[in-house]
Amino acid sequence: MHLPTYKEARTMNKKPYERKAFLLNPELKHRYQGTYHLKTYGCQMNEHDSENIKAMLEELGFLEVEDYEKADLVLLNTCSIRENANNKAFGMLGRLKHLKEENKGLIVGICGCMAQEEKVIQDILDKYQWINFVVGTNNLYQLPEVIAKVIESKQQQIEVYSREQDLVEQLPVKRDNPYSAYVNIIYGCDKFCTYCIVPYTRGRQRSRTMEDILNEVDHLIHEGYQEVILLGQNVNAYGKDLAYGYDLADLLEKIALTKIPRIRFVTSHPWDFTDKMIDVISKYNNICPSIHLPVQSGSNQVLKRMGRRYTIEQYLTLFDKLKAKKKNCAISTDIIVGFPNETEEDFMDTLKLVEYCKFDNAFTFIFSKREGTPAAKMKDNVSDEIKEKRLQQLNEVVNQYFLENNQALLGTTVDVLVMGTSEKKDGYLYGYTDTMKLINFIGEKSMIGKIVRVEVIDAKTWSLDGRAL
Repeated sequence: MHLPTYKEARTMNKKPYERKAFLLNPELKHRYQGTYHLKTYGCQMNEHDSENIKAMLEELGFLEVEDYEKADLVLLNTCSIRENANNKAFGMLGRLKHLKEENKGLIVGICGCMAQEEKVIQDILDKYQWINFVVGTNNLYQLPEVIAKVIESKQQQIEVYSREQDLVEQLPVKRDNPYSAYVNIIYGCDKFCTYCIVPYTRGRQRSRTMEDILNEVDHLIHEGYQEVILLGQNVNAYGKDLAYGYDLADLLEKIALTKIPRIRFVTSHPWDFTDKMIDVISKYNNICPSIHLPVQSGSNQVLKRMGRRYTIEQYLTLFDKLKAKKKNCAISTDIIVGFPNETEEDFMDTLKLVEYCKFDNAFTFIFSKREGTPAAKMKDNVSDEIKEKRLQQLNEVVNQYFLENNQALLGTTVDVLVMGTSEKKDGYLYGYTDTMKLINFIGEKSMIGKIVRVEVIDAKTWSLDGRAL
């Protein structure tokens, strides 16, 4: 049994890690018969982890089912970025407890970021002893062995390492999307923003080699993928921990030269966004003009307390460079309201920033206290009522610009990667523009999986309507 500790996760020393290839114990391959249901919470990194989890479970012999009540094994791939994500997972555990009382043979497990939280593991040991296993983010590749131990020993297994382990390549993957693929380029984060739990739950940053990434991209191109989405908690830090001297700009250029039609990357930290990156992004048309650039607050005082390491002036300089150098660049962001002791003036500065940037999309949240982070210990004189009011006011402003930006596309023709048939509009297809805007349009089903030209005929706050040309 290995239990997580924030003290170890917080240590600044770099742990050496080895690059290893995943290899399933041959004795475990298709050893078990049964069904599984995987519930995923959180970000794209979690979604991609789930693609690996599904493949590992199916190598063990399990088959996926959509109804968790009909599964022999239920696994929650959790998120801990905000309290609401924790609450959703614990709510699901409540339903599973009742199900397990009726079906004693049901196997229930937890992985993902919640598994790395000290309090969560203590709660499992104290109140959720019926949970069969827990596997951390730093050793997810050990999932098959942990499940095998549960089945064979009938004992609870908790295997959660506080610090990063080996960098394991060639994990099996069962991709959810046949046209757009996630590709991890860097794991973990070294920024330690005062509000953020990620460095404690995902470990310190470690980059994959460019060779491994390019091999994966080449394989995806061979399989017919139209788009790759490069993933990391802070993709801009790619390469900083490697001795080879290359960075994200170099990686983006190498991938662009493969001629894959579309390249995206998330998430960026403004502090690591270099002019060299901007030059590469502007040079290649297959690097999408869609940049996610979290600002978090429009107040320099709040940014300082957040530990963000840039000023609003520096952020706006970067913003303006991207807009000037990358044609039709659409920029999205993250914003937190109600950070401890945020004043009305601080909040007004955030609104001023939004009015200047007119973001194409924004993910807005009320500050969520995460135990173990420095911000959780800060005194806070902002009431919940004021925080709710500020969020509502912010959303009214950002939504106005979402609509204005979409309306500016009326009558234009856009390139759309067609994902499938629309669930909301009968007879329509849906896809995404290169600026990551959802569009429902009239077209032939033969277009699915291709990039096609679509005329925009209507614009709403969250989506566009169109017709294929």
